[in-house]
Amino acid sequence: MADKRDYYEVLGLKKGATEDEIKKAFRKSALKYHPDRNPGDKEAEEKFKEVNEAYSILSDPDKKNKYDRFGFAGVDPNAGFGGGGAGGFGGFGGEGGFDDIFNMFGGMFGGGFGNQGGNAGRRNGPAKGRDLQQNITIDFKEAVFGTKKTLTVTKYVQCPKCKGEGAAPGTKKRTCPKCGGSGQVRSVQQTPFGQFQTSAPCPDCGGKGTIIDTPCPDCHGSGKVKKTIKISVDIPAGVDTDSVIPIRGQGEPGENGGPNGDFYVVISVRPDTLFKRDRDNLYIDIPIAFHQAALGDEITVPTMDGKVAYKVPAGTQPGTVFRLKGKGVRNVRNGRMGDLYVKVNLEVPTKLNGEQKKAIKTMGEKVDQGCYQKKSGFAQKMKDFFA
Repeated sequence: MADKRDYYEVLGLKKGATEDEIKKAFRKSALKYHPDRNPGDKEAEEKFKEVNEAYSILSDPDKKNKYDRFGFAGVDPNAGFGGGGAGGFGGFGGEGGFDDIFNMFGGMFGGGFGNQGGNAGRRNGPAKGRDLQQNITIDFKEAVFGTKKTLTVTKYVQCPKCKGEGAAPGTKKRTCPKCGGSGQVRSVQQTPFGQFQTSAPCPDCGGKGTIIDTPCPDCHGSGKVKKTIKISVDIPAGVDTDSVIPIRGQGEPGENGGPNGDFYVVISVRPDTLFKRDRDNLYIDIPIAFHQAALGDEITVPTMDGKVAYKVPAGTQPGTVFRLKGKGVRNVRNGRMGDLYVKVNLEVPTKLNGEQKKAIKTMGEKVDQGCYQKKSGFAQKMKDFFA
């Protein structure tokens, strides 16, 4: 017992706490560490057991009195006080399971946990069918301009023979006599909070409220069969990687008259060799020669709509970016067009022959230092530095 934490400390209470304070602290801690809220969390599971054990002692007046007087020894069955140990994980000494207690406080705990209590009463009600998802990859131009794709999907559909009823043609479902069609059976349990009525799925109909005596031979009573179908998808202009296109009602059939699920198409876009994209804007690098940058020139710029002519001004520096308004990608939500940003990069010629080298040298001799503002400025800074 030496490694155990004080039961009051476990529930965040001080010794002498009232019955209401103990109940309130227990509900808060149990909700925080419940396994349904912490799936796979071993630490939370251990704390949940600890909370359970602390409450099983402090909620019982006799055990609480012995614990207050003698500590852990007062509730240790081997210590001679006759206290009886803690209920352990999932129970309170045979007075009803922990999950039952959560279900009895359904509204307080947000509808209960697991498949018992409040959830059981809804098993035979209408439920939406399962949603489906498929990932597809499209070309860059298809993303920019939009396209149409036909997808092949294998999924459950309504059984055509029984029209989704599950019963063989010419027969019908019958109301479950055990639960009267409600899908649940009720029982009364004694808990630390008093006597409560709980619900559980009907064992005869599995919580559906009806029984099929002669199942449909095609779907075996499920009302659904697996089928491979074609789904046409309109992909709008402007989609990008991770865009999701919902197709309502193309998921799997609902249960008990519920609506079909939805079908979600997740887009991936192949990169382009010329353009890079950032949201609705496009970017392209275009190499130009020295004489084009120095003297200015008309260059051809590719866009998604075709080629356009653009006048590069004289004295254009390497890395200069020009914007072509409205030549980007259409916004998939509001329809506005993005822009195209053109970056010019100066290309230095290589593999020159003798005549070309001589021409460049002559040009260099005739273009004096005054023509190069950045070069002149750097030379002056270097002169000042070493002065």
